[in-house]
Amino acid sequence: MEEKRETLLALYRTMVRIRAFEDAAEAASQGGVSAYGKAADGSAKVRGPLHLSTGQEAVAAGVCAHLEPTDYLTSTHRGHGHTLAKGADLARMMAELFGKATGFNGGKGGSMHIADFSVGMLGANGVVAAGMPIAVGAAHAQKLQRRPGLTACFFGDGAINRGPFLESLNWAKVFQLPVLFVCEDNRWSATTASGPMTAGEGASARAAGFDIPSFTVDGNDVLAVHEAAGELVGRIRDGRGPHLLHAVTYRLKGHVSVDPAGYRDPAELAEALKDDPISRARAVCAAIGGEGADLSVLDAIAREATEEVRAAVAAADAAPWPQTSAAFTDVQTTGEGQWR
Repeated sequence: MEEKRETLLALYRTMVRIRAFEDAAEAASQGGVSAYGKAADGSAKVRGPLHLSTGQEAVAAGVCAHLEPTDYLTSTHRGHGHTLAKGADLARMMAELFGKATGFNGGKGGSMHIADFSVGMLGANGVVAAGMPIAVGAAHAQKLQRRPGLTACFFGDGAINRGPFLESLNWAKVFQLPVLFVCEDNRWSATTASGPMTAGEGASARAAGFDIPSFTVDGNDVLAVHEAAGELVGRIRDGRGPHLLHAVTYRLKGHVSVDPAGYRDPAELAEALKDDPISRARAVCAAIGGEGADLSVLDAIAREATEEVRAAVAAADAAPWPQTSAAFTDVQTTGEGQWR
């Protein structure tokens, strides 16, 4: 029981850090003020689109808890949670969202192109399903180089209706690559409900068509995600090829931070809010270890996350802008003089 409680506390810490980060980033993108301090002076400080993963924190926390720094990870345009759970520096990520020189990509990438190779985070991606072939390529490199790591590939339910999903699963299975495919099924593809647009039984059934073992889990139950991911990661590390985890969760926010999601039934959202993964984790932790003691510990963890994010917002706001001389660095070349 004590081991379960310690695991849950660690997962809870990851989830509240993700939530605190995204709440602050959301306020900054709207030019507002949040509990994390004054994020803006009346104009939006987050540069470019901001896609939030609010309500999906249990998936990132539960899966990434089993990943080593040497393992790889690819993400989506909704990738703050995956990046933080993989171990990336929170302050540098906030600076990147603010477009500042101290960000991971020197302020050039923004939210949709976060990457931190030092922890194996190969990048978020603004194109639906585009991270999947990147993940498969990384896993193929791991196998060819006989390295012990694996690649975790996060994608949304909308991605399973795109070609790269089929191509990636096929390639991974044919070459028995060390890939954990994670379908983060938040039930919305931008502004369209995914269910009516998806034929058949979804991600797990399609994986079965490629003879890839799959497991469906309640994506709002962080302990269930953690247990399922641990089992699949263990199989992959044992050399048993690709596996797929289908985590059913819910996107509590609109498609982007300034989207009020008026296309969504308010009753549906109200029901989803009752199933918030962070609230569920608090309830489970209280039941395991005694309500008073556990809730005080959880409150302290949440305060710590708030303070960390408040400091990151202040640092990002004060950080320098990129130099104009850096505009054409870090840009792929196709040969000097070839394109004019």
